[in-house]
Amino acid sequence: MEFTNDEIRYLKLLAKQYPSIQKASTEIINLSAILSLPKGTEHFLSDLHGEYEAFTHLINNASGVVRRKINDIFRDTLRESEKNSLATLIYYPDEKLKWIMRREPEMEEWFKLTLHRLIKVCRSVSSKYTRSKVRKALPKDFAYVIEELLHEDENLLNKQHYYDGIIETIISTDRAKAFIVELCTLIRRLTIDRLHIVGDIFDRGPHPDLIIESLMTYNDIDIQWGNHDIVWMGAALGSLPLIATLLRIAARYDNLDTVEDAYGINLIPLATFAMQTYKDDPCKPFKPKLSGERSYHDDEIYMVAQMHKAISIIQFKLEGQLIKRRPDFKMDDRLLLEQLDLQKGTVKIGRKTYPLNDTNFPTIDPADPYRLTPQEQELMERIRTSFTKSQKLQKHLKFLINKGSMYLKYNANLLYHGCIPMTPEGEFKRVKIEGSYYSGRALLDKFDEIVRQCYYYRNNTGDDSVGLDYMYYLWPGPDSPLFGKTKMATFERYFITDKETHVEEKNAYFTLRDQEDLSLKILKEFGFEGNDSRIVNGHVPVKLKKGEDPVKGNGRMIVIDGGMAKAYQPETGIAGYTLIYNSYGLMLAAHEPFESRQKAIEEEVDIISDSRILEKSNVRKRVGDTDIGFKLRKEIEDLEKLLVAFRKGYIREKNGD
Repeated sequence: MEFTNDEIRYLKLLAKQYPSIQKASTEIINLSAILSLPKGTEHFLSDLHGEYEAFTHLINNASGVVRRKINDIFRDTLRESEKNSLATLIYYPDEKLKWIMRREPEMEEWFKLTLHRLIKVCRSVSSKYTRSKVRKALPKDFAYVIEELLHEDENLLNKQHYYDGIIETIISTDRAKAFIVELCTLIRRLTIDRLHIVGDIFDRGPHPDLIIESLMTYNDIDIQWGNHDIVWMGAALGSLPLIATLLRIAARYDNLDTVEDAYGINLIPLATFAMQTYKDDPCKPFKPKLSGERSYHDDEIYMVAQMHKAISIIQFKLEGQLIKRRPDFKMDDRLLLEQLDLQKGTVKIGRKTYPLNDTNFPTIDPADPYRLTPQEQELMERIRTSFTKSQKLQKHLKFLINKGSMYLKYNANLLYHGCIPMTPEGEFKRVKIEGSYYSGRALLDKFDEIVRQCYYYRNNTGDDSVGLDYMYYLWPGPDSPLFGKTKMATFERYFITDKETHVEEKNAYFTLRDQEDLSLKILKEFGFEGNDSRIVNGHVPVKLKKGEDPVKGNGRMIVIDGGMAKAYQPETGIAGYTLIYNSYGLMLAAHEPFESRQKAIEEEVDIISDSRILEKSNVRKRVGDTDIGFKLRKEIEDLEKLLVAFRKGYIREKNGD
């Protein structure tokens, strides 16, 4: 084997990490062994929409996988009540321990039994990984002890006293509680090898911030941005139209506390402005959708309604300004403030004129309807400062940039949130961006580039409004791959009773996706070949209640938005999907609504999940069959070249040091 000069330079760099034949050979052996291990389990979730408690429970129980593991391990040796208790302990170890300790009279005996059971579960979920990978996941304080317990056979006579002795010492030193918490955390982490979030972490539910904080603790995670995520990302970067949109949605769904308390955004100026401007306005169309999680005084509800109306009018003005400066967006049909006839109380949409159900617009100048009043301008500048200076929001934005993308190719799966814009004839729609046309994969790549440039060049002195305006377009744009509709009828839903104006026509993608040919066309566009590739999609809730199937195109596309957000559950009839891809195949779990964390802990109420096997193989997939396997084979190939270079004298060994 001969080497080029470039290859020699590369191999010399590699030799710094593996300076001898022994070390290079050992690494080849290690990597080859990893290729034979079972493929890790991937979990796909989408459209979390701030539902932190439901999301946390699904992560803790691995969408039912933990309970199935317990059933497999203990079968008929434990009663159902004992299995429920063990499962709940794994899900919520801190809270469940406190609950048990108030009721269990023989804690020492309980600790012994529970530790033995937890170790069996941990041994099972860790069996598909290398010792090195498990070791990296171990908690520092108990790493050595857990490793010993995982890899010793408690049934061997000569090891039984050693094994039991470790457990007794853990209990006698009063470390059992801490040990159980760490062991349960380890079990949960090892049950899910890779977590995919297919968009829309934000809006609707009350705690997207807590979901982000939870996701930030995972190393093996990716996020495909959704349209609601883009709103928050653009707002964090200072886009006034997206800031107004974010606040409007928060007011509509009674989530202003999330904005103010979780992210430290000062909303007192908005409340003050709204109460002054709309003090005699009943604001009926703007009454918030109350969550029912706390009680409200009428005055509180009225104040939120006033804030809701104030920020909605500001949003329509800011959007109008943007649409006028970006004619390429082709959103002139959204310029409705200039179609108002305030004397008659009507608005013209297309060729029709409709009566308004609210005619109080004190801040709109008919001669210049999109101009902010001085008070509105000052208000939005103050709020923008709060958004761009919020440390927590900026930390979450950085995480979404680092872990997120418009789409992802991973282990024969193509993941994206919304759609690939199509023509009714089934061709990729061409979208004009800054004078050039993009379609299919190139369109998503271009928007991905725009989002990243907005983030990385935001502190430059140049004008960055073009990029931020395109981030806004991703929210309601007629050809946005994250939106997928011809218009967003926000104005109509607030001000026009006639529901024909509320209709938002979907992109042709959503009718064509039932056909296998469309999925095959998209997969080919993104470079997939073979019969095992598929699309994982979110965004539009699957109406299971009405007989809709989440599996489209002869199994080539799986839509996993099952309505985790409570607002969608009456439509879907369920409370979310999880797609699970393990070494045996593919399974789709449909979840019933989650009652509460308290009931889960005290009454051991689990989320009921109905699992549907989509693909099953008699031959387990191995690491060698995955994208990681491809990379490992390339590393092995390079190391084999390094061995040749050592043996032929192109590179000198460093005495095995």
